[in-house]
Amino acid sequence: MVFAILRRVSLSGSLLASVAVNKSFKIPLSAFFQSQPTRSHLSRESCTVLPVPVSNFSSKANKPASDSELLRVIDAEIKCAEDCDDHDRVEEIPEGFPFEFQNEKGKNTITLKRSYHGEKIEVLVSMPSLVTGEEPEHDRRAGLNDEESKKERANQSSIPLTINATKNEGHGLEFCCTAYPDELVIDSMSFKETKESDEQMLAYQGPDFSDLDENLQKSFYKYLELRGISAMTTNFLHEYMINKDSREYLLWLRDLKKLIEK
Repeated sequence: MVFAILRRVSLSGSLLASVAVNKSFKIPLSAFFQSQPTRSHLSRESCTVLPVPVSNFSSKANKPASDSELLRVIDAEIKCAEDCDDHDRVEEIPEGFPFEFQNEKGKNTITLKRSYHGEKIEVLVSMPSLVTGEEPEHDRRAGLNDEESKKERANQSSIPLTINATKNEGHGLEFCCTAYPDELVIDSMSFKETKESDEQMLAYQGPDFSDLDENLQKSFYKYLELRGISAMTTNFLHEYMINKDSREYLLWLRDLKKLIEK
């Protein structure tokens, strides 16, 4: 699926060409996970909007000619986004998925919730950090050392997760993690209190997670897996958040158009 990459590259190029009169306009670039299967969709290349000279436009309703050109490019980008199969794609929740979803339009996060043996498990999932490039060879990665693994991860897309496992009395653990394709990395772990006092904020929180004993680190990964943070969960979240990015992008374009038209 290459639409998320091409749409932003093409839009940025068209906008920069069309409003080159004393202005520059930038749209954030986005891409898709190399681990995702290719789907059929309208190629962004076929939707490329060629810049039209500003002099060809009249200033209708006292609007600058550059605004008319900008609206033309936005309309073309909206059409391409609507023709893509991502914005209205309905993800099939895997069988046995243990969490309930809370997903609001216009927000760049979703929340997952469940109960586990009296604990309240809450996962805040943020928008993906997308990286283009070739898909890593998993059999090649198996022989990598820690430093090589870190370099390999830097070339992969990922989603940030904040996981809270809270006991009935309000105390619990908070994990800040990064989910890569088929791999979860715990970046940090800390105690979580219902209300943080100054003394609690100054309390010793333990060493960096990477400095913990290797067996203790493995036990915490198992701890999260038992609470539902498995490869099945994170792989599903990768695709879900990619599609959410497409939907939010289309909504953003429509809101942008309304603003320019006012």
